Amino acid sequence: MYRLYIVEDDESLRTLLAKNLVRYGYTVEASREEDFPVLDRVVREFEPHLILLDINLPYYDGFFWARRFRLFTRAPILFLSVRGEPMDMVRALENGGDDYIVKPFHLDVLIAKVEALLRRAYGEFADTRRSMPSYGGLTVRVERQEAVYGDRRVFLTPTETRLLVALLTAQGAPVSRDDLMLAAWDSAEFLEDNTLTVSVARLRQKLADLGLSGVVRTVRGFGYRIALPGEEEGDIARKHRGGAGTEERGQADAGD
Repeated sequence: MYRLYIVEDDESLRTLLAKNLVRYGYTVEASREEDFPVLDRVVREFEPHLILLDINLPYYDGFFWARRFRLFTRAPILFLSVRGEPMDMVRALENGGDDYIVKPFHLDVLIAKVEALLRRAYGEFADTRRSMPSYGGLTVRVERQEAVYGDRRVFLTPTETRLLVALLTAQGAPVSRDDLMLAAWDSAEFLEDNTLTVSVARLRQKLADLGLSGVVRTVRGFGYRIALPGEEEGDIARKHRGGAGTEERGQADAGD
């Protein structure tokens, strides 16, 4: 039975969410007024499988708490907020979130997102958690959720891990945006268009910390691919004839 923790300061909403999530068979705990100054301690003690996190909170906002939670848990974080601007979604993903839903939302959409995140973190994806996909010296240790290159390593969120697994498994071939969204979130139906772009940008930054700047290439009009360090332009065309689109080196600007 999965444990869900709800961080929401609207008492009526968190009660409604908790009641409905319990109906779906989840064990649910929700923040109380006295919890907001010490959410990191409360969440750590509960050890949730997934966190539902509002942005506008007393004391500190959800972005702050997402960063704190990421110090001790890799449980998926689903942001819930009335703030629907693209930059709010970008900040949520950059600070450790895995998905974002704008209030007001339909309960069926929330349940679909929760189930998809849990399935990807602990369900079918868990069957591959002991695998270590590798390409060009870059390896992702799925069970530990970390990327390794030489003697360097960086920790990844569950979403970043799934994206990197999909890219490495393709062994340099282009992977479409739809396939990457299916790999990372199990569905593209309820995703904002820039969610993948932001997540890829975040993955690129972590790979850059390994000394691998520019290894995630944009294939214009199609998706992304992993490029070997030192790979020459045009190699992709010779290795993977028939790939769609034109390759770019861009660092995930808003339009890629």
